[in-house]
Formats: sequence, C-alpha cells, structure tokens
Amino acid sequence: MKKWKLSLALTLVSAVAISGCSQRPESASPAPAPTSGKESSNSNSMAKKTLSMMSNVADQPVQEVYRQILNDFSKENPDIAVNIQFPGSAYENNMKVKMAANDLPDVFDTHGWAQVRYGEYLADLKDEPWAKQLTDTIKNVVTDKAGKVYVLPLSEAKDGIMYNVEMLKKYNLEPPKTLDELIAAAEKIKKESGGKTTPFFLSGIDESTIGTYFDYFANSLLISPESNSAADLLKNTFDWNKWNVLPEKLLDIKNRGLINEDFLTAKRSEIPAAFAAEKVAFVLLAPSFVDAVNKIKPDMKVGLMPIPSMSTNDKPNFSGGERATMGIWKDSKNMAESKKLLQFFAKPANMTKIANVTKLQPGLKGIESKHDLTEYYEKYADIRVFPYFDRVYLPNGMWSVMSKSGTELLAGRITPKEYTANMKQEVERLRKN
Repeated sequence: MKKWKLSLALTLVSAVAISGCSQRPESASPAPAPTSGKESSNSNSMAKKTLSMMSNVADQPVQEVYRQILNDFSKENPDIAVNIQFPGSAYENNMKVKMAANDLPDVFDTHGWAQVRYGEYLADLKDEPWAKQLTDTIKNVVTDKAGKVYVLPLSEAKDGIMYNVEMLKKYNLEPPKTLDELIAAAEKIKKESGGKTTPFFLSGIDESTIGTYFDYFANSLLISPESNSAADLLKNTFDWNKWNVLPEKLLDIKNRGLINEDFLTAKRSEIPAAFAAEKVAFVLLAPSFVDAVNKIKPDMKVGLMPIPSMSTNDKPNFSGGERATMGIWKDSKNMAESKKLLQFFAKPANMTKIANVTKLQPGLKGIESKHDLTEYYEKYADIRVFPYFDRVYLPNGMWSVMSKSGTELLAGRITPKEYTANMKQEVERLRKN
C-alpha cells in the first residue's frame, strides 16, 4: 500500500499496515530460532563475522521461514553469524535514525523504497549471480538507468482485489473487468443476499483501506489508458479536474449502500471474520489476507482478480512493486559475507519457500511456487503491472493525505471537488519542500 513519508500521521498509518511489537535490544548471543519476539541470531562460538540484518516482515510464519533459511546458512557457513531483527511497526523510524547517523545494518529490507529512499545507502549488486534472473516486472523497480541493482527482491507484489470465489459462482458472476461492472456485481450480491452481504469493507480508523482504493484506481484512471496522464503528473502539469472521478465513484459506492455502515468505527482487523461470515465479498488487501480468512474458515476459497479498468476501452491491471527485499549497506565492513548471504537466499529452494509462505510472486525468474494464489498468478500472467501510483507520481507525504481525505469524504465532511482541491494543494506544497 505503500515515497519517503515524513509526517507523523503517515507513520501512524504505516503502523496500522504492519503489525508488530516494540523493538528489543540487539543480541548477538547464540539462540535457537524463537517462535516469538523481534530478533534472533544464528551466531555460535566458531563465528568470526557477525552480520546485522533488519527486516520489515511482520507476519510470524514468514519470519520463521527466514529463520529456517538462516539456520541452513549457518550450517554451510559456520564462520558467519547473522543477527536478524524484525522491529515491526518501529521499522521505518529505526531506519530513519540509522540513516541520519549513517550507521545501517549490513543487510536490510527496503520495503518498497530501494531507489527513492534508500538508494544512496545501498551497494550495487549488478554483478551478483542472481541479478540476471530479475523478473521483467521487478527489474525496472530495483534497477536504475545506469544499471545499478539495488536489492535482491525476495518477493514482488501483484496487488488486485481479493474476492469470495464461491459467492461469485453462487450469483453467476465473473470477475468484473471494469469499475462499473464491479459496482453492478456488488449491487447484485447485496440484493440477492437479502442484505446479508455488504460487498465492500472500509475502515475510517485504519485509513489505509481507503487510501488503497485511490492508489489502485488512480492507475486505472490515469496511467493504464493508452492516452494517459503519466507525463503530466511527473512534470507537475496535471489537470487535477481529472482526479474528480475517483472521489465521485467512491462516494457513489457508499451512497448505494455497498460499504459497511460502521466504516468510521470499524477496524481493519475485523475484515477476515466478516469475509469468512460472507458479510463481505471484495477486499483490497495483501495476499496474507488468505491465511487470516482460512484460520477462521479453512475451506473458504479466496480468489484474486486484477484491478478493474475505469472504462470499457481499457484493460484491467495489477498494482505492484517491491515487497520483501535484501539490500547491502554500501559502507558495510562485511561486504563479502553479506553478498554470500544474499546468494544463499537467492537459491531456488529458498525463494520457493518464501513465495509459498507469502503467497507472493518471487522477484527472480525460474522459481517454482505452489500456494492458494498460484492459479491466479498463472491465469493473469499477461496482465500489466503498474508500480504503486503514490510511489511514482505523488510526492512524499501524500499517502496520508489521500487516506485521511478519503475518510473525510465518506463521512460527508468534504465533497469530491474539495477532496481533489486538497490533493492539488498538498501535492504543490510538498513538492516545494
């Protein structure tokens, strides 16, 4: 969901999106892979080098896979210890402090900002053996025009809309290809379910659920069409009247009764249970949502479809970019050992483990995976993937503006035109800073 967002408000939004606990002090002492906590080390008495590693991964099952891979690495490399930390919601603030002090971990996760935020701190990895395997959809994201490769992309996003597969079959619906078709499908589901299902769930508390709507459909409206506004957005000559369509459509969806009535007080954490109870049909969340639903209802099938186009003259798309990555601090005193660690993570068997637990696409070619969403990635393999809109076309800080203004819109405190005017004003202000 997800520019260098400096405002405190955005930090709070980011904290919602990444569950986690407070950071514990670093430790390089020998320790088995724990089942909880924020850090672990595969160090041992034979270790000659200790690498510091920090990851933005929040899901415990994914953390455990990382630890398994590190344990295997330590068996092959007994002279290298790796101290890994998972700070959770404190990750971005921790990294801000470390960048300000120019004292970063040997290896760290760029969580979507390899070039824009962390680029000047990262070593060039273009000569690494795995660099030639970068997928076509992630290569331009983690490589610049000069050819520098910033990170090893362990996983890349292809975000779309998660949906209840059996519910669409029940109501004789195909995955909608346009936003108008999606709205029509939602109305049919609500009507024929007798009001049991309110198709969309948004949270005014966890405003990222609202910001995601704007981020996804901004690509469909402004970037995906053959005649698009990409150049105008980058040159700051964009006609903001074109943006009005997005808040108007969202308000229309709300006025049709297709969003949960308690959206102002509802929490994002309530979505899996509501989906499992068939009270929700469509959600705009990451693939880990599947596991959250299946913990409640193991036999429920969750599907993934591309983000619908805004017109019949265009085609659906995915929003994507980096998810989990491993970059190396350019001033690391353990450069050779750090590269060896990345090479180990890049092994096909390890990349497969990560793909299967995250349900995400691996960032390297030739990696096999088999999980709940594999069939959808294969089905939609030819669908275009556009980088997250805010990361490319909006200045740092706009995610918070986009999300909070969406809540104000749905609460009736501002109009669609006022929403757009606020976007224009904040973009111009932030670009001057």
